[in-house]
Amino acid sequence: MRARENTPAFEEQIGVSFHNRELLTQALTHRSFVNEYDGDALDNERLEFLGDAVLDLIVADLLYRKFPRVDEGELTQLRAALVKTESLAHLGVNCRLGEYLRIGHGEELSGGRERQTILCRAFEAVIGAIYLDRGLEAVKDFVVPPLLDLLNHIISEGLHIDARSELQERVQARLNITPDYHVAGAEGPEHAKRFRVEVAIGDKLIGRGSGGSKRAAAQDAARAALKQLEADGLPDALYKD
Repeated sequence: MRARENTPAFEEQIGVSFHNRELLTQALTHRSFVNEYDGDALDNERLEFLGDAVLDLIVADLLYRKFPRVDEGELTQLRAALVKTESLAHLGVNCRLGEYLRIGHGEELSGGRERQTILCRAFEAVIGAIYLDRGLEAVKDFVVPPLLDLLNHIISEGLHIDARSELQERVQARLNITPDYHVAGAEGPEHAKRFRVEVAIGDKLIGRGSGGSKRAAAQDAARAALKQLEADGLPDALYKD
């Protein structure tokens, strides 16, 4: 699918009207397009750099005000969960960002419009462009509502917690052994591969998970294991006589 060159349509999609549409065009331009383009074009990497910093400020301010009694450690975990690649790529998908990206032919063929890293960086670039064109309040109007929805999901599912570390601490304290993770399989094309990971204690399977990376799938498996332990405790067979 070719990029939609109609920047006004994307402005309508995200609810932001630009004074300088060249900034938006640059935000939507991946470096692979510049490498193939026979003309003068700027990629979005500088805007991504700026947008990343602006987003960090907005997220930190949002969390600081929303959770006045939460300590620095948990605020840091929440911020990391909100601004990680998967989260920002998800926000990019929600505003159909991939449809409007200008990317090179090779990147197009390899599924670049759906690649999480590209969507994440382009989303940050759009934030940078809005900041330069309309200011900080316009960025907040654009990004805070979906961030709040994402934050509620993160908290309800415990996605900000380092589940692997918590599971290891619990199991080592009770049994003096370490949970074992292994990749059970993977599906999907290279640009959108999903991994399946299982976690076991000894020879007892206690959790399964999936994710866009092996690390994310292992975290998902650890969360599933923690839920099982909270419901049923450690299997009796794991305790030594």
